[in-house]
Amino acid sequence: MQPSSSPTTSDGVTYARTREGFDLPVIDVTSPRFAVPDDPAMVRGCHEAYMAGERRRRRIPKFIMGMMLRSAARKSRLVRAMFNPNEGFLDGISTYVMKLGADNLVPPYDTPMDRRVAAAPHVVLVRLRMQQVAHLIAEEIVDDLAAAAATAPLSLINIGGGPALDSINALILLRRARPDLLNRRIAIEVLDVSPDGAFFGANALAALRADNGPLAGLDIAMQHRDYDWNRPAALASLVEERSSAGAVIAASSEGALFEYGSDQAIVSNLQALRAEGRGVRLVAGSVTCADETRRRMIAQMRFKLVPRGIAGFAPLAAQAGFRVAKVESALISDQVLLRLDRRG
Repeated sequence: MQPSSSPTTSDGVTYARTREGFDLPVIDVTSPRFAVPDDPAMVRGCHEAYMAGERRRRRIPKFIMGMMLRSAARKSRLVRAMFNPNEGFLDGISTYVMKLGADNLVPPYDTPMDRRVAAAPHVVLVRLRMQQVAHLIAEEIVDDLAAAAATAPLSLINIGGGPALDSINALILLRRARPDLLNRRIAIEVLDVSPDGAFFGANALAALRADNGPLAGLDIAMQHRDYDWNRPAALASLVEERSSAGAVIAASSEGALFEYGSDQAIVSNLQALRAEGRGVRLVAGSVTCADETRRRMIAQMRFKLVPRGIAGFAPLAAQAGFRVAKVESALISDQVLLRLDRRG
């Protein structure tokens, strides 16, 4: 994608432009401004805060709660997006803005109500979700890249990825840990029904590759492909193309396929990625938890999330020839790393 100009503020925070023309901060999980503590105490604190809020909300009559939400929606773009989602899911840019954190919001997402939304405990856990997926990719792809030819390209396939900041942050983390492994052509393939997220993602990538940026000097390109995960033939074709070129391939789907897709869509997409053992080297993504707290949260909104949990997800992965190799929890979701199951 052709990026547009992306300014950088004096305090070192990089900005990129959305299709609507707004400049938003670019999340870099190695920066204290954006990093979320990944420890049991933080997660437990978010859970306790959410449950306390849930108890207060239950005492409010439904018609009054409805009035409160309508009033909040008039004051907040984030509230409008959350309670009136298109097609049953939150759009990529609104999801991204929530991951910025309350202290990093900028116009037109910086009203007091927007800040309350961004500071909510379950939104903090959404931020952690992306951070965990980025770490899973960065930490687990090291051996694959080290074993590959030095000239082998790297292909990061992001299904339902919006701006694909999990893929971008995986590269930032890998640049810090093993910069020698990134001296190759790198492609981030965003497979998404909407181009808006990838438009911003391409601008964010261009800004991060600018002089003194965390990805400066690297050969990285982002490509958006219109994609319906119920028709995975295009994904299979892409994997075949990249595999034939000798690429190291990794895939991710943070807040997308494994949370919203049907069982059949998950299996068929994983099968397309597997390509009979010749395709993807690893898959990372988020799986909605199946506990009662999460079910109540989903019921309050209009999202078409499927709370299947690891117990419901693992058999689908196995059916497609993958095993769950690692799990990181963020309470509202479990972040999984999948590897090919070579025992099959």
